[in-house]
Amino acid sequence: MSATVKRAHNRFISVVAWSISTARPVVFGVAPYNSILGETHHVSRGSLNVLLEQVSHHPPVSALHATDKEENIEMIWCQNPVPKFYGILTSHCNLTLVSSNATRTQRTHSIRGRIYHSSSLETLYELEGHWNSIVTLKDINNGKETVIYNAKEVVSGLKTPIVKDPQGVLPSESAAVWSAVSEGILSKNWEKAREEKKAVEEKQRELVRDRNSRGQTWVPKYFNLSYNKEGGWDCFPTQKWVPPAPIDVPIGHAL
Repeated sequence: MSATVKRAHNRFISVVAWSISTARPVVFGVAPYNSILGETHHVSRGSLNVLLEQVSHHPPVSALHATDKEENIEMIWCQNPVPKFYGILTSHCNLTLVSSNATRTQRTHSIRGRIYHSSSLETLYELEGHWNSIVTLKDINNGKETVIYNAKEVVSGLKTPIVKDPQGVLPSESAAVWSAVSEGILSKNWEKAREEKKAVEEKQRELVRDRNSRGQTWVPKYFNLSYNKEGGWDCFPTQKWVPPAPIDVPIGHAL
């Protein structure tokens, strides 16, 4: 394997590990947040820029677009949580880098997947483990296994994101939408948290009533949304590259 190909594979593996890290361990508890329609999260880490949008509320559908111009990486993710016997989440994840691709399946806390050449479908790596503990990657070529994600290490290394440009933070940004609720939780003022949560939800009901009275349909701002019975939900970004965000995540911290 040439140095260039190996570097490309390593970049791709890092993106896979990052996508696994978005499933937070239960140590964080169950947050009383219910994403509102149009809620966004725009954040950067180094040259990687990530944008998420809640593109549907009923049913709940979240879209993610992440790009890195320097590393020539793009990730598009459309997720529709579907409650089943074991609380399984179904999601469609498309990772693009050179000529490789990746798939993963999720059953409770378990992760199984593979990284393969999109042209030949040749499997390069297999991954297996649990997103709340350890995930390992096996190189099919030599059988070597490597830990690519350790939940305990990731959680212990979390750092507070930095707001570089307060004026650039959108009103729909998650931190802005739920700021008052978060303040109530952090101060253990549960009554305030409940009231602020009710206020957010009531504002959304008012917006729905207003749109209905005008005969208007809400349309996502950053994604085009489609659905079919065979493939489920698909989200297509409206922009080629995600711009740098006003919120910066220090290197070493999972987004």
